[in-house]
Amino acid sequence: MPLNLDQPATRQIWFINAAHTVCHYMLLILATAVLGIVTQDPGRFGNEYGPIIALGTFMFVLYGVGSLPMGWLAERIGRRALMAAFFLGVGTSLILAGFAPGPWALAAALASAGAFNAIYHPIGTAMLVEAAGDRVGRAVGNNGVFGNFGVALAPAATAFIAATVGWRWAFVAPGVVALILGVLWLLETPYDARHDAKNNRPFPAIPRAVVRRAITSLLLIAAASGFVFNAFTLLIPKLMQERLAGSPDLLPVVGALAFAATLFGGLTQFTVGRLIDRMTLKRVFLPLALAQVPALLALSFLGGWAVLPVAALAAAAIFGQVTVNETMTARYVAPELRAKLYSIRFFVGFVGAAAASPLVGFLHDATGNLALTMIVLAVVGSVTLACAMLFPDREEELKPELWARAHPVAAE
Repeated sequence: MPLNLDQPATRQIWFINAAHTVCHYMLLILATAVLGIVTQDPGRFGNEYGPIIALGTFMFVLYGVGSLPMGWLAERIGRRALMAAFFLGVGTSLILAGFAPGPWALAAALASAGAFNAIYHPIGTAMLVEAAGDRVGRAVGNNGVFGNFGVALAPAATAFIAATVGWRWAFVAPGVVALILGVLWLLETPYDARHDAKNNRPFPAIPRAVVRRAITSLLLIAAASGFVFNAFTLLIPKLMQERLAGSPDLLPVVGALAFAATLFGGLTQFTVGRLIDRMTLKRVFLPLALAQVPALLALSFLGGWAVLPVAALAAAAIFGQVTVNETMTARYVAPELRAKLYSIRFFVGFVGAAAASPLVGFLHDATGNLALTMIVLAVVGSVTLACAMLFPDREEELKPELWARAHPVAAE
């Protein structure tokens, strides 16, 4: 990723990266804030983990469903306006969540945040890969680090804020940050890589059979990995509390442990992004998918400090796949169709993700621990492994000029 901030493409990439941090951070505030809510405000919200964590269900539903029309909206009101709505809408909604007087108000504010958050992936990712030019893998990998920094930071920062100044500020503080970013975005000079970038190369004509195979794999991966990613990131704080820090007084420790596990996974995307620019997608994707299932199965029964490195391995496998998945669209779909396909891909993925919140709560309440939940995640993760095996392995990904010779060739 270029570092010259005088370039409008570089500045846009940094804004999109910051937005990715906000996007994933806000989704996970409740997952740790609930541990403070049950002790600090049981009179208003109750003292049971399951019902409170389920208040985020509509946030995830709207996060998924809301992504579907974004490609259509971008053609009518513009990507820049939608990104402004993302920053300002998420920020305002989080502040309202911090002032929620009861469960229904909190659920409504979170649902509003989820609706605005739906803008990011279809629009932000399309803007990112176009601004990145020839270094798509690197840009997507860096962007993944920012997103998963939000994933890793959310439990640590939320736990610290909730333990020191109360759970309500755990929503208000990031809401203010999002509003500030929104104002700065509006002050930024407009830039659209599709029209303003120099030396744009035409997108190659890829055989339809290859594109169909890639898109079929991509959508199946989206459904399975969306569920696994969201469930895993939601349950990490509870897993650390259950296996390593059971006392309510250790809430900051829970946040720190969750931060350590997820940060390792997020940093994997940095490496994966660079590998993608030198290797075909399948050769990076398959080892990650192979590592995911046994790691999740091991977390169903491990206890003590062994949980931390295995959780980090699972996070690396889960988060690393995200970088691969987002690059798939950039390599196999023409720029004019990307926002629409990203909309469909994230809709499919986040519908799966929406099931994670209630299912994690239900399985935990039914069994009293997370063992069965981890087994369910491993089973769903096996679908991702099958998709990795199905995905094309084409040299043309790295040398697009070779697609012209591949036109008559059927998919492998």
